[in-house]
Amino acid sequence: MKVAIVHDWLTVNGGAERVLRAILELYPDADIFSLVDFLSKEDRETILMGKVGQTTFLQKLPFAKKTFRLFLPLFPKAIESLNLDGYDLIISSSYAMSKGVKTTEKQLHISYLQARNMKYIWDESEHYFSGVKSIFKLFFPYLRRFDVKSAQRSDYLITNSHFVQEWTKQKYGRDSVVIHPPVDIEGYELCEQKESYYIFISRLVPYKRIDIMIKAFNRMQERHLVIVGDGSDAKRLQKMASSNIEFKGFLGRAEMQPLLQRAKAFVFTSREDFGIAPIEAMACGTPVIAFGEGGVLDSVIDGKTGHFFDTQDAPSLIQAIKEFEKLQFNYKDISNYAKMFSKKRFQDEFKSFVDQCIKERDV
Repeated sequence: MKVAIVHDWLTVNGGAERVLRAILELYPDADIFSLVDFLSKEDRETILMGKVGQTTFLQKLPFAKKTFRLFLPLFPKAIESLNLDGYDLIISSSYAMSKGVKTTEKQLHISYLQARNMKYIWDESEHYFSGVKSIFKLFFPYLRRFDVKSAQRSDYLITNSHFVQEWTKQKYGRDSVVIHPPVDIEGYELCEQKESYYIFISRLVPYKRIDIMIKAFNRMQERHLVIVGDGSDAKRLQKMASSNIEFKGFLGRAEMQPLLQRAKAFVFTSREDFGIAPIEAMACGTPVIAFGEGGVLDSVIDGKTGHFFDTQDAPSLIQAIKEFEKLQFNYKDISNYAKMFSKKRFQDEFKSFVDQCIKERDV
């Protein structure tokens, strides 16, 4: 069986790319396709096991390496230009466009939706398209029509959380099977000696709603918050923060892991499609205080591995922290619970589902 794996774009080694690597390990002879591929040599080895994939005409556009996202209106045309003739099984790893590849009735196309696809044209657009970028909103009607149409092209859909599953049903009218993404829990060790500070680790970008936790801790001067990461919103957030909030910048795992292990709790204020960071925290035995919407409902158990707050604002977070501090947690149980999100579990579930689809379709 000849297999093609289609990924939206290959530019960084992020969470979506770790999922791609896990899929590629199941199908090591598969060919790779994407809109663009600008991976470094090191990332290519880490993600694609050294493979060089096929790309679209976007790859050759001027300054595409740094500005390919500015060609968003061309993405539908580009993804449809990929030639997948001769492949029996097509697996699209999609958070935007890859589910829109064209296939034939004889081919089996299974799409793993890593997020609410193209969510920035449907939800939370204010966090993605401000200032000059607002011009992209003119293309939203066209992009939304294409997104819905392209979502019908897969024979089977897999979603990474029940939150994305419900969203997919609402937006595309399609059913899906939930398979949670793999988390590198083996790289995080349990620590039962907790200190008094709270921690957040992520890219510092607007949709993460880090401003909520800063407003909350500004009003709780007696509590210490550590923020690890960097991004476009860093300077604005630093100006907002009082002295009890410490910005560490970007840290490698060797420096970051001890901070995560010893933290009193991991604070999570965004509405994510799944959320890898809370599971990494729990793998260390660190409980999570999270906004109770989105994919985190699949991973955090209120009162057992963390605590939820109901409204995405500072007062609700403050109340949740006060409630959290009255609870008792078993750090070893939290760490053991996180093991259910391992890469092996993902690969076993994914392979079993694909094999079932192949059997049904007799590919």
